[in-house]
Amino acid sequence: MTKEALIPHELIERSILLVRGQKVMLDEDLAELYGVEIRTLNQAVKRNIRRFPADFMFQLTAEEHTECQSLRSHFVILKQGRGSHRKFLPYVFTEQGVAMLSGVLNSERAIEVNIQIMRAFVKLREMISSNKEMSRRLDDLENKYDSHFKLVFDAIRQLMTPPDPPKKRKIGFVMDKEQ
Repeated sequence: MTKEALIPHELIERSILLVRGQKVMLDEDLAELYGVEIRTLNQAVKRNIRRFPADFMFQLTAEEHTECQSLRSHFVILKQGRGSHRKFLPYVFTEQGVAMLSGVLNSERAIEVNIQIMRAFVKLREMISSNKEMSRRLDDLENKYDSHFKLVFDAIRQLMTPPDPPKKRKIGFVMDKEQ
């Protein structure tokens, strides 16, 4: 009997970002997943700071924060009112940092969410590994066979690369020049 996921795995996967060459999650995304305020999550971390060395958690620079925001949403609407905006740059947690959070936020929800997040990190690692293995095998085959198959290998490589986003059409009325 399998337990239904507390949070859709797609939501977790979308929250994993690549910053400084590491897969990380923002403190605000983790707080939302755990069902706590960002302030509460960061206070718990600061009370247990020895559990979070630099390779488990780090603070974003202003430039990195801007990049992360643009990756997450094109339409960011600021909340109105006093105390609604962040005063400090966010922290990000690596896979090991997220694992450490389960000990700091000791609730049933935190444990369940943490299990799901760990599974998402593992799935992502498997996908990356699988793609690297396919590329390596293709290189081996290409080296093994002569140039007669170069066209086939080039076509396979094109299929492996993600497509470019579709170009948007111009909005407005276009008149025929023949009239």
